[in-house]
Amino acid sequence: MTKIVYVATDGSRTEVEARDGDSVMRTALANDVEGIVGECGGSMMCATCHVIVDEAWAEKVGPRSDGEEDLLDGAATEPRPTSRLSCQITVRPELDGLVVHLPEAQM
Repeated sequence: MTKIVYVATDGSRTEVEARDGDSVMRTALANDVEGIVGECGGSMMCATCHVIVDEAWAEKVGPRSDGEEDLLDGAATEPRPTSRLSCQITVRPELDGLVVHLPEAQM
């Protein structure tokens, strides 16, 4: 299992064990992490799973996938350089300890 850390806007942290192969979004939803909506179910049709990848992890997570940029432009909270759609980040062993920050709003 791979640990993912979700950091809320107030600084509180939620650490969860994720199954490799799942998305960071699905992991959040399965563990009732507040701040991730995932309205489209992970089909990359909305931006309600927007997260800001901690800068220390940005290179390991990798670049945005095709289409992510356009959706993030419509996110409720202005995207930052390390913003990603959490439905597009696949959990894998090298992401053990990944830290993602939740935006102020998703909708």
